[in-house]
This record gives sequence, C-alpha cells and structure tokens, in this order.
Amino acid sequence: MVYVLPIEGVIDLGLAPFVARVLDEATQAGAAALILDIDTFGGRVDAAVQIRDTLLDANIRTVAFVNKRAISAGALIALSAETIAMANGGTIGAAAPVQVGMPGAQALPVQEKTASYVRKEFGATAEARKRPQNLAEAMVDADVEVAGIIEKGKLLTLTTEEALKHRVADFRADKLDGVLKQLGLAEAQVRTASPHWAEELVRFLTHPVVSSLLISVGMLGIMVELRTPGFGVAGGLGIGSLALFFYGHWLVQLAGWEELLLAAVGLVLLAIEIFVTPGFGVVGALGIAALLGGLALSMVGAGDTAATIVAAGSRIVISLVVALLAGLVLLRFFPRLPFARRLVLDANLGTGPAHGSAPESDQRWLGRQGIAASMLRPAGIAEIDNQRVDVVADGVLIDAGERIEVMRVDGNRIVVRRIGHINKEK
Repeated sequence: MVYVLPIEGVIDLGLAPFVARVLDEATQAGAAALILDIDTFGGRVDAAVQIRDTLLDANIRTVAFVNKRAISAGALIALSAETIAMANGGTIGAAAPVQVGMPGAQALPVQEKTASYVRKEFGATAEARKRPQNLAEAMVDADVEVAGIIEKGKLLTLTTEEALKHRVADFRADKLDGVLKQLGLAEAQVRTASPHWAEELVRFLTHPVVSSLLISVGMLGIMVELRTPGFGVAGGLGIGSLALFFYGHWLVQLAGWEELLLAAVGLVLLAIEIFVTPGFGVVGALGIAALLGGLALSMVGAGDTAATIVAAGSRIVISLVVALLAGLVLLRFFPRLPFARRLVLDANLGTGPAHGSAPESDQRWLGRQGIAASMLRPAGIAEIDNQRVDVVADGVLIDAGERIEVMRVDGNRIVVRRIGHINKEK
C-alpha cells in the first residue's frame, strides 16, 4: 500500500497537522511509502519547518514528487523527503525569506538573522538526506556562490534536468504511475489522503482574515460586558470567539501553555474588573494588555521573520480598532432599533397617571385642598376631606395649620403647595 498526500497551493499552518496525521496513519497501516505530490509556490516558513521535522522523523519511506514546482517553503518540504522525483519542466528552489508589505507593495528582504536561520535549516536538511548542502543553502541566500552552478548575487532555482545532474533529485517521472514504477511499487494499492473536516476547520480558523475577525468579536464582547453589569450574551460570545481562536492556533502548535496562561490571566483580571470593581481601571487595562499579548504570541512561530511578527502585531491592533469602532456604533444605534427597545430599559420612564406610576387610590387627592396637620419639612401629614394623608411639600417648609393644595401625585408621593393660612379650632 502507498499513501499519496497532495501539497498544493499556499503552505499554511493547517497543513502541518494534516501531514503528521497522514504519516502516522500510513505508518500504522504498514504502507511501503508516503508520496508527497508537491505543486506549490510556498508559504509560511514555520509551517514548512514543522513538516520538515515530521518527515525527518518518519519511520517509513518518504518520497517528494515535484509536480511541477516546489518553490520557497515547498523546496524545504521536498528536501526533507528521503527520495525526490521531478516531473518534466519542474522547478525547485528560490527559497529566500521575504518581508511582505502592504497589498501591491514589493516584497523586501529580511534581516540577516532570519536569513541565516532559514539558510541553515535548508543546509541541515540537505545534509541529513545526503544531498549537496551548498546547493540547498544557495536556494536561500544569494551570497552563497557555487562554482559552475550559481554566481554570487542570485538565488538558485533548479530545473528537473539540473536537479538530476547535481544530485538534488533522484529520478524523473511525469506521472504518479511513473513514480510508483521507479520505486518498484507499480502493483501497490494507492490511497490518496484528504483532510478531515476537523483539519479543514483548523485551516479555516487559522486563516488570517478569520482569526482577525474572531479577535474583533472577542474584544467587542468583552468591551460590551465591561459596560454592563453581570455576565450575559456579549461576554459569552466574546469568550467563545477567543476560545475558537486559541483552539485553532493550539492545534497548529502556535499557541502553547505560555500563551494560554497569559490569556487566562488577562481574562481573570477582566472578570475581577467586571464583578468586583465595576467600571474600568488599572485592573481592566492590565487584563486587556495580557490578553492582547497572549493573542499576539499565538500568531507567531519558529522561523517567522521580523515582518511576520510585525504583521501579527498589526493584525491585533487592527482587530482592536475594529472592535472599538463596532462598540461605539453598537452603543449609539442599537438602542434605537425596534427589536432592541424590548431589551434596553428606557431611562425616561415619565411620571403621572399616563405612566401608571401612582396607585389608583392616591390619584383621587389630585387638586383637593386641605390643612397641614403637622409641619411639612418637606414631608409631613395633611388633613384632606377629614382624612390624614402623608404628603410632601413642594420645595418650601409649610407650618402646621396652613392651607395646602395637592399639585400632583408622583408614584407614592403626594406633592402639595401652600395656598393660605387658617386657624383650626381644636
């Protein structure tokens, strides 16, 4: 049995666990070989490094079939296989790490520290597989010169013919059947691997746009929760979004215990801010800082360039700005929506009979006159229609015996004003 694993398109973080899972499955099934069907222009260096480590530790034969190209990170994956086959018109190399700027802007070279790291990864991989180390390093660093092959100042990219000539590739094959025939496995059963739904979900969750959206929704939920007492839908939605973010990045080995612990500390501090010290202060600021730090660290991995780290930080900042703007819009317009009025308490409840704020029994005193039975300062007792009634004076002290009139009834308050003075015989 032979397993075939397609590596196509952009190499992203979700590809590494897929390769590891298929390799384990092939090993347990006793497969004769795992063939990587490669056609890629590259992608993330950290993802390629994870795949490289997995292939170097494999317990079964691994074969890279370059059909038609293994460029950049794809070249590292191809060099990690035990055997390399290339199709006619194939290419391998051009693996210099670059700094990707704004959309449409030209890619820029990275710092020497990053270039040195990637160069040595290629060299060590070629050395482990007994391939020309200098040629592998020349794919990464334009300063590496190989006499008769590549001059200084140019990156190395090899065609199929050149790769065979310089012992980078082992044989030529145009189709998968040709690869199997060269390996002596023409009669082997072929099983083509495909990602599980969970692996597709991980690749979806770690997509830059989706992960940024999860951060925005998470921060928006937390900010709304900080503005409202208790714990409700907004807080649950925020924590759920952040949990999905960390789940995806945990599975692709970007988020570790350190990042999760930092984010957990941030959430605990925010919980203290919400339930113990209402409002927003130092505890809440520290909580948000810790949470943002955990998010940022979960977006970078081994071999990432300085540009990748800056891009990760930029995504965090942009996500936070989006959450702030969405929060302002939500607070401004949400209470005006028809369905939201049922959920938000109106601050202006009004008074008087139209709003049903006073008991029906008290409404009968409205407009009636009587006498202050005690001093009203401002509350006291009045005698109205030969009944003693608890009343409140309207802003002035009223002496006992003075004539009063009921001006209004607010809730359980009967408000009176002075209208004159009489002497009441006892």
